[in-house]
Amino acid sequence: MADIQALLAALNVFTRAPDKTSLENANSWLQDFQHSPEAWSTCNVLLLSPDAPPAAKLFAAQTFRSKVTYDLHQVDPSNLLPLRDTLVTALERYQNGPKTIITQLCLALSGLALQLPAWDNALQSIVETFGANPATVPVLLQFLTILPEEVSGNTRIPVTDDEYRERSAKLLSDNSEQVLELLSMYLQATGVTHAVQGQIFDCLRSWLVAGEINMSSFGKSPLLAFAFEALASEELFDSAVDVVCEMIHETQEIDDNMPVIELIVPRVIALKSQLEDQKDDPEKIRGYARILAEAGETYRLLILQHTDTFYPIVEAIGQCSAYPDLDIVPITFPFWMRLAQTIGKKTTISPLFGEAYKALMGVVIRHLHFPPDLASMTGQEADNFRSFRHVMGDTLKDCCLVLGADACLLSAYGLITMALSRGPQSTSWQEIEAPLFAMRSMGAEVDVMDNTAVPKIMDLIPSLPIHPRVRYAALLIISRYTEWINRHSEYISYQLQYISAGFEDPDPEVSAAAGQALKYLCQDCKQHLIDFLPTLHTFLATTGTKLTQDDRRQVYEAIAYVISAMSMEKAAESLRTFSLDILSQIHSISSKSTAVTKQELKEVGYGLENLEVMLHVVGPFGDQLPAACRNSCQEAWSFFDIFISKFAFDYDTSERVTRVLRHGITLFGQNALSVASSVLSRMVTSFEATGFSSFLWISGKIVGRFGHESDLVLRNAFQNLYERATNKVVSLLQSKDSRDIPDVLEDYVQLLLQLIRMAPDVFFQSSAFPLAFRATMAALTLIHSDLVFASLDLFRDILTHESLTPSSSPPPKFPIYSSAIKAVMEKEGFEFVGYILSGLVGDFPEDSTAVVVTIFRAVALLWSTQLVTWLPPILQQFPASSTPIQVREQFLLDVTNLLNTAQYDKVKYSILALHRASRKARDRRRVTPLNQA
Repeated sequence: MADIQALLAALNVFTRAPDKTSLENANSWLQDFQHSPEAWSTCNVLLLSPDAPPAAKLFAAQTFRSKVTYDLHQVDPSNLLPLRDTLVTALERYQNGPKTIITQLCLALSGLALQLPAWDNALQSIVETFGANPATVPVLLQFLTILPEEVSGNTRIPVTDDEYRERSAKLLSDNSEQVLELLSMYLQATGVTHAVQGQIFDCLRSWLVAGEINMSSFGKSPLLAFAFEALASEELFDSAVDVVCEMIHETQEIDDNMPVIELIVPRVIALKSQLEDQKDDPEKIRGYARILAEAGETYRLLILQHTDTFYPIVEAIGQCSAYPDLDIVPITFPFWMRLAQTIGKKTTISPLFGEAYKALMGVVIRHLHFPPDLASMTGQEADNFRSFRHVMGDTLKDCCLVLGADACLLSAYGLITMALSRGPQSTSWQEIEAPLFAMRSMGAEVDVMDNTAVPKIMDLIPSLPIHPRVRYAALLIISRYTEWINRHSEYISYQLQYISAGFEDPDPEVSAAAGQALKYLCQDCKQHLIDFLPTLHTFLATTGTKLTQDDRRQVYEAIAYVISAMSMEKAAESLRTFSLDILSQIHSISSKSTAVTKQELKEVGYGLENLEVMLHVVGPFGDQLPAACRNSCQEAWSFFDIFISKFAFDYDTSERVTRVLRHGITLFGQNALSVASSVLSRMVTSFEATGFSSFLWISGKIVGRFGHESDLVLRNAFQNLYERATNKVVSLLQSKDSRDIPDVLEDYVQLLLQLIRMAPDVFFQSSAFPLAFRATMAALTLIHSDLVFASLDLFRDILTHESLTPSSSPPPKFPIYSSAIKAVMEKEGFEFVGYILSGLVGDFPEDSTAVVVTIFRAVALLWSTQLVTWLPPILQQFPASSTPIQVREQFLLDVTNLLNTAQYDKVKYSILALHRASRKARDRRRVTPLNQA
């Protein structure tokens, strides 16, 4: 009774407006209760008690479903059949509802039937109990609907593959004929209601989806004809559509199902007339479109082989594609795609299909038209329409596959020339823009050697109306066709003029499109544009200042592609020319004696972005630098050193400047060694002053690049970096929660990984090592996948280091490394193992298990005695919600036995078992008790 009162009190929390803590506590209590063996009897009392609140009864039913899935092992085998009887009795009690309780009880009975071979005639017994009385037939139909869904879909039920195959055959396959007969009987019963007919259809669909209906038998039942007849019923329409779609899908094995297909197809074709009759009812058209598209996809080979018979299906799908409701149109797109792919494999096809795809292309281009008044669309509607246009663009590619890209492009070209011929007063911009968008979408299908359609399009572009949407579309065509332009370089000059005019357009989208067009033109036609480089430099100096930063960055990227096509010496000179413009900005602001404004710093930041993108595209010159670059590294660093010393405190600036330095290291390669020590010194000083992670990030890149160098000054710089960065991170962890600095911890751990791999002498021999080990443990507490992976990698590298492997003649420093590792583990081992195991059963990423196994095995091998004493208090702290008590006890027993018998490799299986059990417990708790239906 005490359990029932506590349960009711916990459930009562959900009926008021509780605070978050009360809600979480009640939820946790209810979940713990559901796990307990006592829940079986308590919920039975609640479920059968007439005075229990409705929420308590629902929770009791949900608990039975949950416990049948997860906790059937708690029930003595002799009590399993009585449990079945209890559930059946409860189902009889609730035959009139609520439906939510009926559903949960049916789910519980279905799960029990799958796990209880002794219940030999499960389906028949339920039919006998509920099938004879018209009042209980809805309960039977609910059970029959749920049974195949639960048997096929609930993968959490613990049965072996062999057990599943045997029981699913017994429950489903062996009973499918009886279910068909039963549904047919109920369907034709006198006085059957629409509600029951709807349930019959839902049940039939469930068995069809499970693949348990023999279609030959189905074709002989009255269910097939009635499903089509029910499309005329308002109440049954949606259910009938679902059933018809599933029956068509189940006949996809054409040769095996021709007799049934011959019954289905005439009925599908007969729906064509309904498209006109029901054109004002979008929901009806949606249903017909689903049926027709399913038939088209499933029978597409028959459509091609027997076109005269099946072509009306194609025509009807074409009508659905032309429907004005753009939520319905895409239902047809998979059909057109698959049909086009199938046609592509045929040597000859009926000309009717060419006509169908020509009509489809016209339909799609009409759908591409923006509405006459753009202001009539909300922001979300406009975004949705733009996204949908790209989906329609894919269908245009299907048209190209059937008709050929040339024919499709010329068709779109013809629509534009026809519109232009009517004069500007009689032509809307939408009539120009939509075919242009279509041309862009079909661009991927164009042959770069084409001399028929594309030249006409390129000649047309300069004469298009000056409207921002038209210009935007035309610029994106240039972007798409740059590979073709590369083979037809005579068009480059005209395209550059058109692009340049685009930058002058006040519409920001047009300017952005111009930037994109210039980028792709320079990327694909870079050899032809080398002579235009001075013009582009002049353009930057004049027009560049008027551009938005996004557009300006694209221009710099475009220029970089041209530079990358030049000879090494000329490329170096050109890169130096464009870079000096930016470096002069940096020098100017660094030398300024008065306070720098936010805007000035922002402009320099933009310059750094532009320099970054140029360096990224141009890439390295190799270790033998061209003459123009030989002294550039020291010169550039002299600018950056002063700049960083003054402006490191600005976060955006620090991010941008370190990214530029990263590309600078790549550009100068080995030549950057001369400044590496100075850079590291500036980076660690800046990190100490600001705590910004970017300074650690670039430091890790430098260690990774030059870690093998034996230069004494550089090795001292590594040690200085390691110790000062570690002290700063420790200081941050003392003043801030680790959750507030995940970026710092990640870049710090990445730096440590570079040090242990490239400079182990620095890593292990420094006094910073114990502090670094402890700081990295803090990173294991965060829900941050990249950081956790990096931290685990670091601990794996430490605990599996070669210095820990016994050797008769180890390298001179290995004993020092080994001693340092053992000292740290003696001090931190207990807490470290706690973090590792807590993360394993908690929030570590799924793919981290293999690394945890490696780490735990290393600890077991080298610290087995300590591990035996560490584990009991560690496991005791785990909450039952993540690791049930019996799982912890078994893990401790298994690991202790393995350690005592020196079977260290086998601890892997104990770790994997612990992980699986914890995941299962966590999955179970992800759904709150009151929402498990």
